[in-house]
Amino acid sequence: MKIGDLELDNKYILAPMAGVTDLPFRLLCKEQGCSLMYTEMISAKGLYYGDKKTRSLIETLDEEKPIGIQIFGSDPKIMAKVVKEQINDMNFALVDINAGCPAPKIVKNGDGSALMKNPELLGEIVYAVAKESRIPVTVKIRSGWDDAHINAVEVAKIIEEAGANAVTVHGRTREQFYSGKSNWDIIKRVKEQLQIPVIGNGDVKSYKSAISLLDSTKCDGIMIGRGSLGNPWIFSMLINQSEKCPKPQEKIQTAIRHMEMLLEIKPEKVVMGEIRKHIGWYTKGLQGSAEIRNQINQTLSSVEVKDLLINYMKLTEI
Repeated sequence: MKIGDLELDNKYILAPMAGVTDLPFRLLCKEQGCSLMYTEMISAKGLYYGDKKTRSLIETLDEEKPIGIQIFGSDPKIMAKVVKEQINDMNFALVDINAGCPAPKIVKNGDGSALMKNPELLGEIVYAVAKESRIPVTVKIRSGWDDAHINAVEVAKIIEEAGANAVTVHGRTREQFYSGKSNWDIIKRVKEQLQIPVIGNGDVKSYKSAISLLDSTKCDGIMIGRGSLGNPWIFSMLINQSEKCPKPQEKIQTAIRHMEMLLEIKPEKVVMGEIRKHIGWYTKGLQGSAEIRNQINQTLSSVEVKDLLINYMKLTEI
């Protein structure tokens, strides 16, 4: 798949996810063959005003390339200025505009999926960013705000006309958040109307579901979000056209390695808060996983977590 002048090795892309797609998780997905990854969602205003926490979210390594930066906001001038004066000088392969995040704290400011209610403003943002960007510009949208306002086709056309190089469509409305089913038909309708690449998103958790999405929508690529949680192997499974899952021991070993990678870049207190959710995802469905999660939730140090996981791994080998 090609986005602007960026040629990808395959059509499988890791979705930007706040609080998840940090450096360690991205590296794990890259090892499994993911062709394109994004930073966590970055505030354009945070970059504009030089917020230190925002800057920490954009640290990347050469082995991640190609990697994109996803920004959110609703002020065309600020977003264009950030791209022109900062992002253009960074090592990102493309810039993505978030028009799909359903989080209340994002939407209340008119950002994220709130832009689905204001297609004209979104068009202005895309035009302003594309005009200043030296790298391809993509946009992530939802099917609409709610069931009464399914406007992804209209919005996608505006995005294309404004100069974007690709659009990702999550088949849920903002009101759905992540519940119910992703409406793949709306992805198909967007694909039928656009000339730029259309990337489908929503409910891809296996090779079978990936092929079903590609066949039913004819989309150019697939963005995988929740299907990768505790499962970076989904990318190698898709590439190898396989449904074969890793063994429990490999999942637990990866959980330990993930924690150690986090400890290299974050304080232990922060890691302890983050690794619990990842361990929950890695061990989901494994025998005795509920008990090990309960034990880990009571730990105070990474050493304790590692010891518990090593013992748990030995039990899974029996």
